[in-house]
Amino acid sequence: MVDRASGHPDYQGNFIPEIWSSKINTKFYETTVFGEIANTDWEGEITDQGSKVMIRMRPDITIKKYKRGEKLDPEVPEGNHVELTIDRGDYFNVLVDNVDEVQSDIELMDEFTDDATEQMQISIDSEILGEVYGDADDKNAGADAGKKSGGINLGEAGSPVEVDKDNVLDYIVDMGTVLDEQSVPQQGRWLVLPPKIAGKIKKSDLRDASLAGDGTSIMRNGRIGQIDRFTVYSSNNLATSDEDGSKAFNCVFGHTAGLTYASQIAKTERIKSEQYFGEFVRGLNVFGFKATNPEAIGHFYAVAK
Repeated sequence: MVDRASGHPDYQGNFIPEIWSSKINTKFYETTVFGEIANTDWEGEITDQGSKVMIRMRPDITIKKYKRGEKLDPEVPEGNHVELTIDRGDYFNVLVDNVDEVQSDIELMDEFTDDATEQMQISIDSEILGEVYGDADDKNAGADAGKKSGGINLGEAGSPVEVDKDNVLDYIVDMGTVLDEQSVPQQGRWLVLPPKIAGKIKKSDLRDASLAGDGTSIMRNGRIGQIDRFTVYSSNNLATSDEDGSKAFNCVFGHTAGLTYASQIAKTERIKSEQYFGEFVRGLNVFGFKATNPEAIGHFYAVAK
């Protein structure tokens, strides 16, 4: 066994086939959802970190009453746009020693790169979910949500709603009503909940398969699926706050038209090390995201009881 320098990771103790099985224990990753809740309509237009994509928004056309013989009043729609800035970047830089690689019976470089890719997705997912709820339209959040009706309590700082198995479906319906009042399309809606609140759904009346419109109860298949036009996702990456010793979750809901995401692997390299007998594989991912339609984003602030 070749000696290693002080501080150099001992891959041999983990990967040498004479000592350990060739199968690596499965590593469980956080479930990411950003690829499901955001559109990528402008992803092909970015080139590098610092790039900006000008997204033109559809103007509002005024509908006027017509009277016979009246001169028509022309309207010149004002152009409007939002900026999607590619101003965020994550990277990984992995070194594999030549001796470790030769003596190992698995592809170390592939294993490390695969793990780095998964970790990068988790980082991006946490970043998006940790910020996008703050971009929700004022009428889609707080204790007085609802553009038309108002008075729909979705929770607010200092006063989160308390969710249990008896009221969780009511709150989901309320979130759907909030989007209805914003005239958000019914197809493409999503809802992201933490596992603790998602578990309340499985304890609710939706245990009856017929209520969920499924042939098999969610208690048997483990899939939450669609509820009141929402595709429901469970995620550990939602932002949390402390509320009198209880963990409050910044849940988000909306429509895929509300959030756009763009990403590009700007550089991926595999190069020889000048200081070690080994190779580096490193990757840089530049990305950006933007709530292009805040009226299609909602914030549900809740604790699970």
